[in-house]
Parts: sequence; structure tokens; C-alpha cells
Amino acid sequence: MQSIPTSAKADSASVSQLFSYPFRIFFLSMTLLALLALPLWVLQVTGVINMPLAMPGLFWHQHEMLFGFLSAAIAGFLLTAVCVWTQTERTHGFRLVLLWGVWLAGRLLLAFGADLPDWLVQGFNLAFLPLVMLDAGWRIWHAKQKRQLMILVVLGLLWLMQIGFVTRLDMAFSHGALIIAMALISIVGGRITPAFTTGWLRQQGLDPNAVKTIPALDMATLFSMILLTASLVTGWQTLTGILALVAGTLMLVRLANWKGWLAHKEPLLWVLHLSILWVPIALYLLAGTLFAGWPSNAWSHAAGTGAVSCLILGVIARVTLGHTGRPLVLPKGMIAAFIAIQLAAVVRVLTAFDVIPWHPGIGSSSLLWIFAYGMFLVRYTKILASPRPDGRVG
Repeated sequence: MQSIPTSAKADSASVSQLFSYPFRIFFLSMTLLALLALPLWVLQVTGVINMPLAMPGLFWHQHEMLFGFLSAAIAGFLLTAVCVWTQTERTHGFRLVLLWGVWLAGRLLLAFGADLPDWLVQGFNLAFLPLVMLDAGWRIWHAKQKRQLMILVVLGLLWLMQIGFVTRLDMAFSHGALIIAMALISIVGGRITPAFTTGWLRQQGLDPNAVKTIPALDMATLFSMILLTASLVTGWQTLTGILALVAGTLMLVRLANWKGWLAHKEPLLWVLHLSILWVPIALYLLAGTLFAGWPSNAWSHAAGTGAVSCLILGVIARVTLGHTGRPLVLPKGMIAAFIAIQLAAVVRVLTAFDVIPWHPGIGSSSLLWIFAYGMFLVRYTKILASPRPDGRVG
């Protein structure tokens, strides 16, 4: 039998290929959610449409951006990375379909389940993260990789924030979830960003030793964010403000040690450094909210639109190329997408401070967001749905 040329294999996109590796289906699904949920919320909040939401509109928007969009990104990245870390067989095929189905059911039930029992709606929503943690945790436990357990601890805290949010509809828990999301950025970003930067500097013939990582500083940053979450949720305002300043400063020192400006010519690197910079910005804005009365939606959008969504776009753009066996060369238009998502965060924060009027600010930041993730959808859908060019599993 004549073998199929490698190039032909790479072009044979299919739905089944999306379920060959966790990053494929979850990166595509979270992108579609990003493109649908934000404009739907804008239409909902402006009274253009009236969706049968299972919770009030603002809470639905917060939940989907935090526990819908973010949890899919976590699943795609973690369940792919943990297979590499532990050298275990990936979750794929029917098992992956079932896991993805739980995530999708949660989205649909929240969007259209106004008349459904709350236990059914929230049961699906609250089931997803524990399933992800069980999948990753089983592999980590059997591989005896204690270093990876902290990620599961932080994911468990994120799940506790979700429980508090859906049961009480209290924004303290969504704010706590944002801090936990930035704690995840502290862990994952703290591993990949300096490592990728070091590798790139070495390839360019530059000094890789310029990049510094200090394990004690990494742990202090993470610990301060966990304490900050507890303080924020329990309402200790002064302590929360102090911890926000401490965590922000520690994160800023780490970023300085990673020397991101040395990699300014490589968009796949500067997008990571610039996105993580939103973490200390958000934490300083939180301190300003508590000590100076700054608007609370300034820090929350610096965290959500800035740190979380900017870093996710940068990470999935790189991970998709690497795990599908393609050169680390951005497809056309993705640099513009990286710039657009950063601008979306800037505009949204300035809108919170009334520097930009509300309607133009919301509209322009939403359009920038849609452009950024829309560009990923256009440039990466075929890559996600196609086999690796080299014929390997990935």
C-alpha cells in the first residue's frame, strides 16, 4: 500500500483529530467561548437580548470568564503537559470526549438553564475541575513527582472559589478566583517564561545566564498570593492591601530577574513577559482600591483581561505550534493579535477609571478581544484539527 505523503497527512484536518490530545479540543473550545461569551454579555447587559441565564447576567459573565474560559485553558495545558512530565499515556479518544462533554454541558446549562434545577446546572459546572485534577493527580502520584503537587493544591483552591461563587453569588469569591488564577500564572509562567527565554538567548548566541530564577522567591510569591486570597475572601481589608503590595513587589522582582527586554525581538517571548507584568499591575491596583478608593473593576480587569487572557493567548499560540511539531514561527496576524489583547486590557482598565467613557470603552475593548481570539481561531483551527506533519502523536 502506498503511504500517504507527510504533507497530505498534515492537511487532513478532522474532528476526530481534535480528540487525539487534550490541548487540541480545549484550546479550540475556549477560543470559541471567548468569542461568544463576551459579545453575548455586552448584548445582554445593554438590553439588546435577554438570554435564559441560570444566574444573573454579571455573575454569568464573571463565571464564564473565570471558570469556563480559564478552566478549559487549564485542562488543555495541564493534561497535555502532565503527560510529558510523567511520561504517561495521554487522555484521548472517548475519555477525552466525556471530559470535554462535562465542560460543554456546564456552558450550555448556565446559558440556557434558567428553568432547570440548580443542582443539575451547578453539578455539571462543579464536576469539571475535580475531573481534571483527578486525571493529572493520578499521573503525578504514580510518577512520584512531588514538585507538581503544588499546581493541584492551587487548582483545588480555585475550585473552592468556584463553589463559593456559585452557591453564594458573592463577588468576593470571583475576586479570590482571580488571585488564584494569578497564582497559577506565578507557577506556570515562572517555569516556562525564564526557561524559554534562556533557551532563546542561547540560540541567539547571547548570555543565557542573564536570566535568574530564585526558588525561595518563587515560593514566597506563591505563598503571599495564597494568603492574599484568604484575606480577600474573609474581608480583612488592611491586611489584603498589604499582602497585595507584597505579592505585587515579589512578582515584579521575579520579572526583572527574567530579563524579558533581552527577548524583545521574539514575539512568542515578549508576549509572555508583558502578560505576566499585568500580575503586579493588578495587585497594585487592588491595593489602590483598598487604600485609595480606586474602582474595584480596574484591578479585576487588569487581572482577568490583562494577566489571564493575555498570557493564555501567548501560551496557546506557542504550545499549539510546539505540540503539533511545527516550527515556532507565528502565523500571519498573530503579532497583531498579541498587541490587540494587550490593548484590550489597557482600554478596559482606563474605562474603569473613567478616562475613556463607558460605552466606547466597553465596545472597543470587546472588539480588540474579539479580534485577538478571532485571529487565533482563523490561524490555528486547521493546525489543531490536523495531524502532526512528522506523523508522530501530538
